[in-house]
Amino acid sequence: MSPNDKRASRHKSSILLFIIKPQTSQKSPTLLSFGAETQLPNFLYHNAKCFNTLLQYKTYTFKRCVDCCLPCGTALFFKVLQTNMLLSSTLLGIGKFIAMDFARRGARVILACRSEARGTAALNEIREKTGNSDTHLRLVDLSSLESVREFAGGIIAEEKALHILVNNAGVSGLPRQITKDGLECSFATNHLGPFLLTNLLLDLMKRSAPARIVTLASVNHKKGQVDFSHFRGENLTYHMDSVYNHTKLHNIICTNELARRLEGTGVTANSVHPGIVKTEVIRHYPFLVRFIFNLVGYFFFKSPEEGAVSSIYCAVAEEMEGITGKYCDSDCRLVLPAPLARDSALAVKDFEISERVTSKL
Repeated sequence: MSPNDKRASRHKSSILLFIIKPQTSQKSPTLLSFGAETQLPNFLYHNAKCFNTLLQYKTYTFKRCVDCCLPCGTALFFKVLQTNMLLSSTLLGIGKFIAMDFARRGARVILACRSEARGTAALNEIREKTGNSDTHLRLVDLSSLESVREFAGGIIAEEKALHILVNNAGVSGLPRQITKDGLECSFATNHLGPFLLTNLLLDLMKRSAPARIVTLASVNHKKGQVDFSHFRGENLTYHMDSVYNHTKLHNIICTNELARRLEGTGVTANSVHPGIVKTEVIRHYPFLVRFIFNLVGYFFFKSPEEGAVSSIYCAVAEEMEGITGKYCDSDCRLVLPAPLARDSALAVKDFEISERVTSKL
């Protein structure tokens, strides 16, 4: 038996679309190191060229670096909760590659999405490409707080451990829609639904510590504003990604406050910017905008597979052990978010209002 095989046998892990647990070992999760030898973040993002003639080289380099940094057989305790946007497109983008990466390494994966058809397609693809039959699908609609509670209840009842929770929901460009809970749909999907889910799973994660919470935010949070009437769809301007930007600012603010509240529990919480990625997040934009975005993106934007790297880094890298309340950019560097996101008084208020809104519904 090779060293890798021995490691794999000792650390059979499982993932749940946000969740992973050890099956045969009671040891803490083995975390990965992006060491000086590979220099994945800097090499991948600073040196990879974005011209068509070099796309093949860029893809090869990316896969080679990931293979070096994330060797097969390494125990990954990674939970990917790929809650999708309204049309479940998350499973077609970054989230699918996060889940596939961990499934390939023997983890238990539970994909959570709203669309059964798209979820099943992603599930079958992941099983086929990774050979991991311990990959499962659960349905959840993050825009519905009732659905979130039902989903979380099932996880708590069925899973004994939750080491990593990745909040990967993201919808942008939707017209004004109010959910049956009376919430603005984008805010419910991007912020309030994941906020409620995270809080419902906290006790399970504390029992599973060390554990990590990773929330996908966006550099566009810098253009966001905080107005709590937005939660009900009031005083909003529906132009391009304006609502999305507001929700991503709330993501970072509440993640930072959650990190403060979790100090000493062994559970960390950080937010991450995946980069400008070619995904279906813009599917609700006007045709001309989508055409230009996709044209430019073909040459200059990251692929969903590349966009998954920073989230994986925050979820498993040794360098992130014990790091909490931070914001990681697409180069896997800890950077300062916008000033509003660093306002501690605002963070307390945002967290408490989000708690009240979700607890009353």
